[in-house]
Amino acid sequence: MAEAVFAPEGPVPAHTPAEIAAAWRRERPGTPTGSIEIVTPIWWLAKLFADDRARALREAGIDAATLDLLSVIRRSGPPYALSTREITRRTLVTAGAISQRVARAERDGFVRRTPGTTGRRTVVVHLTAEGHALVERSVDIVLGREARLVSGLSQDERTGLMALLEKLTADVQRRTVHAAQ
Repeated sequence: MAEAVFAPEGPVPAHTPAEIAAAWRRERPGTPTGSIEIVTPIWWLAKLFADDRARALREAGIDAATLDLLSVIRRSGPPYALSTREITRRTLVTAGAISQRVARAERDGFVRRTPGTTGRRTVVVHLTAEGHALVERSVDIVLGREARLVSGLSQDERTGLMALLEKLTADVQRRTVHAAQ
């Protein structure tokens, strides 16, 4: 990641991505620097978004793992219940992590577990009234803040950026999956 200096309002990059790329080209001619002006701002944005989301979650009184669990169940629609297997599939989190999240959320009164009907090991996780109220309140806080963070872009700019990010994400996923094999 790039160097940063700390200003009263928080860390700000000491150099632009273009300056960082130029410095690498100067110091190590031939080093591939074509990604720096794309990847570095993405890393910086990810950090800014993550830090702001953490503040929003603290404000809402919920942690990221619990919000992720409650949100996936809430987005499923009435009756707001999913099997643990389906939750795992939709969150891309391991079954063990989902089991721990469900146990914690059940202990806190946000979900309840019941046996499923499709097999003896199937467990269905239901959103409780308390869990529903918490996710409603939390989503409004988090997504409201994130909407304000991107409000500086016009609708055309958002549409273009969404398309480019979707394309880049798909391509990076394809390339990293092949590289891992």
